[in-house]
Amino acid sequence: RYEERKDFAAVMQPFFRNTLLPLDSNGKPDMSFFASDCFHFTARGYAEMAMALWNNMLEPVGEKQTYNNFTHDRSKLKCPNPVKPFISTLRNSGFRNSNLNLEKTEPSVPYWAVIVAAVAGVLVGSL
Repeated sequence: RYEERKDFAAVMQPFFRNTLLPLDSNGKPDMSFFASDCFHFTARGYAEMAMALWNNMLEPVGEKQTYNNFTHDRSKLKCPNPVKPFISTLRNSGFRNSNLNLEKTEPSVPYWAVIVAAVAGVLVGSL
């Protein structure tokens, strides 16, 4: 939807896709990262997620880290550099100049086939 625009970009940041639960020295979940409801993060957990998100935004598309290692180490923060002083997008990661085909393609199954299959399934199920 936004791939042809030069003034806007939407980029998936997969830093949380393969994240493992942080463990303490006893091999049990490190509860210092989680609030008392065990669902939300504490300030420490949010800090880890913020660092992972920041690093993901600086990594080129196709080379983004898909996990967070919960080391609570500020030195793992990446910084823009003179070669790449910007947040990475599909366009500035080099994909717009490659042979990667991002054009809209026709669906592999026609829309009417889905309707026919649904009606047939209802009829067979009712019999």
